[in-house]
Amino acid sequence: MSETEPYRRRSARVLLLDSTGRILLLRFVIDPTVPERGHGWVTPGGGVQDGESLQDAAARELHEEIGLTVTPHSLGRPVAHCAGYADLGWASGLFRDDFFYHRVDAHDVDVRRMEALERTHHAGDRWWPLNELASTTDTIFPFGLAPLLADILAGRIPEQSVQLPWRLATP
Repeated sequence: MSETEPYRRRSARVLLLDSTGRILLLRFVIDPTVPERGHGWVTPGGGVQDGESLQDAAARELHEEIGLTVTPHSLGRPVAHCAGYADLGWASGLFRDDFFYHRVDAHDVDVRRMEALERTHHAGDRWWPLNELASTTDTIFPFGLAPLLADILAGRIPEQSVQLPWRLATP
């Protein structure tokens, strides 16, 4: 990550689909100290470390968060991104998330390598079929994921990174 970028935080995330077309989402508690604030669902991924490429960060995060080992090169290029201002308490400013697309036959999630902060917010995982993703009333990050997933499953993988709507805040 360049020192001249205006982003407070860059994240690399992965739209991980299995052989049946389901996408893996991780459930997180918005504020573990205030359970009534609820939960949301997010794709695996996280912050890009200094000097790390987006592909390297995405591959590292898959290994840490769900126990999946992939080569950075196998992730290709980002298919989507979103950016906006957030105040997460521990950091505030302009954030950007870039999303890679990757398929696996199947995968059993292993969260033993999650960082301590991630573990305090983690509340499970689920492989979501498109029809349930499109109709849920749960909060799903990124916003606009269901239409993007529908395109990908129909073989319309974006040639350029698609801009998705930004969210207000995430843990």
